[in-house]
Amino acid sequence: MPRFSAAIHHPNPRIPMIAPCFEPAAGKGLPRAAILLSGAGSNADALLRYSSEHPETPFRPVALATDAPQDSAAAEIAARYRLPLVTHDIRAFYARHGETTIRLDTPRRREIRDLWSEALREKLAAYRPDFVLLAGFVPLTNLNRHLPCLNVHPGDLTVEDESGRRLLAGLHYLPVERALLHPFPALRSSVILTRPFTGADDIDAGPVLGISPPLPVDLEGESVASLRRIAGERSAPPHRDRLREIAAHNIERLKTAGDHIVFPRAAADFAAGCFGTDGKGALHYRRDRSAPWIRVLTVEYSADAAPRPIPAR
Repeated sequence: MPRFSAAIHHPNPRIPMIAPCFEPAAGKGLPRAAILLSGAGSNADALLRYSSEHPETPFRPVALATDAPQDSAAAEIAARYRLPLVTHDIRAFYARHGETTIRLDTPRRREIRDLWSEALREKLAAYRPDFVLLAGFVPLTNLNRHLPCLNVHPGDLTVEDESGRRLLAGLHYLPVERALLHPFPALRSSVILTRPFTGADDIDAGPVLGISPPLPVDLEGESVASLRRIAGERSAPPHRDRLREIAAHNIERLKTAGDHIVFPRAAADFAAGCFGTDGKGALHYRRDRSAPWIRVLTVEYSADAAPRPIPAR
């Protein structure tokens, strides 16, 4: 099995020992990746297209899985790339356990989520994945207790507030809306090696392996002041206002110019053993397994240039 481990402490504290976040197993062929999706599947398609167009890609997709078999494009994408499809309907699972919602707002519903995640893990086990790529997979799941899971996120997770919290963490439209209101002049996508979640405070935690190039924000003729006014007048969700429309527009732009660029390339470097951490959890990067480790904040990936390590602050 490939190695998936935490950092190892070096006996000399002045010389940190770097442990790869993932290390391919010698003589076992390419690492095997399961790709999970919930909706239209553009990120899954980008990963599969990249791997098919780049024969040197150091991982092999072995299965697709979806929590929404009736509503997602998973079956179509699986057929296009001739991959087996795993279906594990989360709403039907919750309904069988007497719940009408899949929210995580009660201990009982969180318990059901753990049961659902374990059942998903058992279904995926038949395809022997070495790691998982969360390609627009909506339900929070702690599959990462058993397998490394990479997730792509519509926001630059290296940006922190005054207290050191990730400013653009959060679900659905929140990261982009926050970027619009801050305001940031550009948007980026991030790829993280996820950590098990225990509550709202640790969503989108984990090392930021890669970010996409900056994409200038498009406010569609609106001003930041008008968007802030809309945000201030909001009542309870769901929100169907101009701020949400502009956020949705920018999320779609960011998928093409951000997610589809950074996710396949960061996943390839992960599978090749290019990322590691030291005893303090700091991220390190090496261009290949013969190169020296360097401590980084993250790595910027673009479509037409070599990965650009961004030094740690």
